[in-house]
Amino acid sequence: MAAAARSLELLVGEDEAGLRLDQALASLAGVTRAQARRWIDEGRTRLDGRSARAAQRVAAGERIEAEPPEVAPARVAAEPIALAVLYEDRDLIVVDKPAGLVVHPAPGHPGGTLVNALLHHCGDLAGIGGVLRPGIVHRLDRGTSGVLVAAKSDAAHTSLAAQFHDHSVERVYLAIVRGAPAGESGRVERPIGRHPRDRKRMSTQTGAGRRAVTVWRVRERFAARGYALLEVRPETGRTHQIRVHLAASGLPIAGDPVYGRARRGELPIERPALHAALLGFTHPRSGERLRFEAAPPADFRGALAWLAR
Repeated sequence: MAAAARSLELLVGEDEAGLRLDQALASLAGVTRAQARRWIDEGRTRLDGRSARAAQRVAAGERIEAEPPEVAPARVAAEPIALAVLYEDRDLIVVDKPAGLVVHPAPGHPGGTLVNALLHHCGDLAGIGGVLRPGIVHRLDRGTSGVLVAAKSDAAHTSLAAQFHDHSVERVYLAIVRGAPAGESGRVERPIGRHPRDRKRMSTQTGAGRRAVTVWRVRERFAARGYALLEVRPETGRTHQIRVHLAASGLPIAGDPVYGRARRGELPIERPALHAALLGFTHPRSGERLRFEAAPPADFRGALAWLAR
């Protein structure tokens, strides 16, 4: 049986100003762009009280009203995949995602994902994220390990998505990078968009990028081997943001085959050396500020031990 949908009233902020309506709606509502476009095409969306086209550009301060369709039960199969649960209540679940685990089903990955594991563990998840991404509020790349939160109700999903959109979520990553940072800290503020020639990659060399800010500081230097351990805090949440920004700054993440020009045998780690170490947010129901941490996994620790020899 389909679940009742919630009416949405969303305010266009500076981050969305100038975007197409379908892009802005997807960002604000925490849904895919394809879903947002369907809502618009079906007449479920109004911009400042008027009907609008998906390609229409939006301005800061405008209001988007949306009436999502009823949510169908998730069609993704539940699978008994082990989870490292850091916290769970009736509203949300926080897990320590291992590297190599894809977050949600996609072409090439129909099963064996975190969503399959969550459906088995929780029994039910918020449908507002779509039938292929129930409960998912944010993503970690397949090769990234660390803390991730998922919603167990529509209200929790809406609240958490708003916190990610407002940049009020605290996120701290650890990254092993190749190169010698010029200073002890830095700030990267470069728009990120689709690569002009390779649509599977993101890039700072694009005319249609969205604002992106990444702050980093040096945790440890391994000068003899030409590497450093950085603590990274993304202030925005663009796709592949940390990997793209660090590579564009001359500090590619070790082991990254897409943005880091990974060299075989450079480090004893078979994936991008990036770990989501801390996640902090406000609980959707209680209003309590929560922070969760996850220690780097064995392969990450092993790479650091190799560098320190």
